[in-house]
Amino acid sequence: MAREYKDSGIYNEAIPLTWNVRKFGGLCSVVTDFVASGSFADLRANVHYLDSPDYAMLVRTTDLAKSNRSEKRVYISKESYDYLSNSNLFGGEIVLPNIGSIGDVYIVPSDLYSRMSLAPNAIMFKTNECDKYFYYYFQSKVGGVQLDEISQSTAMAKFNKTDLRQLRVLCPPYSEQQKIADYLDKVCGEVDELVAIQETMIEELKAYKQSVITEAVTKGLNPNAPMRNSGIDWIGEIPKHWEVIKLSFLTSKIGSGSTPTGGANVYVHEGVKFLRSQNVYFEGLNLNDVAFITETIDEEMKGTRVKPGDVLLNITGGSIGRCYYVDESLGRANVNQHVSIIRPTKIETIYLKYSLQSDLGQNQIALLQTGGNREGLSAAALSNFKILFPPMSEQRTIASYLDTKCSEIDSLIALKQAKIEELKEYKKSVIYEYVTGKKEVC
Repeated sequence: MAREYKDSGIYNEAIPLTWNVRKFGGLCSVVTDFVASGSFADLRANVHYLDSPDYAMLVRTTDLAKSNRSEKRVYISKESYDYLSNSNLFGGEIVLPNIGSIGDVYIVPSDLYSRMSLAPNAIMFKTNECDKYFYYYFQSKVGGVQLDEISQSTAMAKFNKTDLRQLRVLCPPYSEQQKIADYLDKVCGEVDELVAIQETMIEELKAYKQSVITEAVTKGLNPNAPMRNSGIDWIGEIPKHWEVIKLSFLTSKIGSGSTPTGGANVYVHEGVKFLRSQNVYFEGLNLNDVAFITETIDEEMKGTRVKPGDVLLNITGGSIGRCYYVDESLGRANVNQHVSIIRPTKIETIYLKYSLQSDLGQNQIALLQTGGNREGLSAAALSNFKILFPPMSEQRTIASYLDTKCSEIDSLIALKQAKIEELKEYKKSVIYEYVTGKKEVC
């Protein structure tokens, strides 16, 4: 017999007759967060963050999002843990970010740390029903839209425990919740495994691409070329007819940009492009998040203008070492102090870009840094960067070969990424169909 449906009253979703719409707070045994233990002033006085392993771990949503748990963690003492008793975690709790990445959903693994407590900017809940069903519910289109709606009541997207408790959610009978959760565990687990396979293949392709670049700019394209000792231990042997030359001898400019007077407050909606480190990638310039400055400010900062043929190199922060060359299509642009302009005069631009991108180049960048990632590279340090220097005609041949080869590899990576997106969309559709009762677990 065909399943009968009724209107849920939530986004015109029709649900099975046996399902109900319930207020979420009435289904929960716990809905809590970091501030449940005291005022902000009291929390500052009683909870102290520690960098080294201690009595307990303060669990952030970033800790739950990363599959690699070796990332830097935050710890707290026994006294802080006891003070945060209202938000201690034991494994199995569902966690929702309530500021920032709203719509993400996590389950706390029991083996993350021996004792755990919830960090700020997230809400944890446990229900009297099947927690796993609601884990999937909030991943669905319906649950995601509901979280998005309650987070739009303020200037900054966020929601609180009261907002969450007031949500009206689709609620099947408990036995069906369990069936749905078990089925989605199986299907989503299979999809996640397929995604992981694609991600592994992407990492392998990236590693292969890097090896191709490094081999070409350190050994050349002729496997039978006579070799000689470069005289530098960390470089080793190079083709006999190549030289090792400092970057400063091959360029007319090595320098960084600057921030305009007034900082980000002077950015406008359109005008002269103002490039920052987030715009510079190995694969190209990402202009989706580009800032703009007026022509007046551009004139004041003309010493930091970019020209076609320049190589841009990120010199601070987590993206240090990313680089790309500039062509005519960019138009007028400046860079800030986190990006270095390298203006080649006696070296092929694209060959230089690949030399910086190679393992040899990236290792040098790491060695030349001063003061850690935030201080990064100075112009003086970059001037001493050592380039393996073949004849100009050979540089062009290597650059052309790498353009073609890297483009082929990037196309394969794009196919894998498209497959991942397809799998993720499929996963979303399956979750939606079952947590709304469109499909029934047999």
